[in-house]
Amino acid sequence: MRRNLYSRPLFALKLAVLVAIGIVMAFPFVWMALSALKTKQELLDFSVFFPKDAQWGNYAEVLLRSPIPRYIANSVFVAAVTVAYQMFSGALLVYAVVFMEFRFRRVIFAVVLGCYMVPGAATYIPSYILLSKMGLLDSYTGLIVSNLVSIFGVFLLRQAFMQVPPELYDAARMDGAGHWKTLWRVIFPLTRPMFISFALIAFITCYNNYMWPSLITNSPELSLVSQGLRHFFIEGGAYGTNWAVVMAASTLVTAPLLIMSLLIQKRFIAGIGADTGVKG
Repeated sequence: MRRNLYSRPLFALKLAVLVAIGIVMAFPFVWMALSALKTKQELLDFSVFFPKDAQWGNYAEVLLRSPIPRYIANSVFVAAVTVAYQMFSGALLVYAVVFMEFRFRRVIFAVVLGCYMVPGAATYIPSYILLSKMGLLDSYTGLIVSNLVSIFGVFLLRQAFMQVPPELYDAARMDGAGHWKTLWRVIFPLTRPMFISFALIAFITCYNNYMWPSLITNSPELSLVSQGLRHFFIEGGAYGTNWAVVMAASTLVTAPLLIMSLLIQKRFIAGIGADTGVKG
């Protein structure tokens, strides 16, 4: 009885805190989406929160008369291919380090993790020289090849693989499953939530990447969303002073990430309840 008396106020307090945090987190995007529907005068008037007459033409201007859709398509394509390669290479490396027995496997993993401590900026010059000698500058291939491996993803997957009972791996091997079948039919289903989390983090990172793509690409048609927005709207673009259109473009650029987050969140929650135990 006492537990019920105290649990409801505590639940209400937690709910209020979560709602407050959610409002704070969602407010910038809501403000940006509403600002895209305002006129220039309304946008500059901070006392106006909701537009008097929604200017849907701002979104039409971005979709039909600007290169923003091309920038979004570039970022989605590069991020999707990059994340697929990162997950594949990370899974193979971590499987070998965690489950296979060979000399110096711990040393190899330590060297791989040591690379994670190297600042990203320190790799720009040697990576640029390598891509230049390979003829991969200013190309989709250069953007993808330079990010085929994620050390952060290797660390995440290793933590998940280490939670898999060794008995499951031994049972699969005793039943005649090869390494490839064991990885994708036994290990992967049990660690799917971590793969999904890694995919979401890696996709957002690659999608929003600005510095490295700006260094190795010069063609406007290859620009990702971050550099494309800056190039078109800030650096003397046609809509450099029309901030309502800028807000519309920013909203459209953010939309794919929000949609992906919502879709993956459902799969992640559904995958948490997966049975990873051993049944005798």
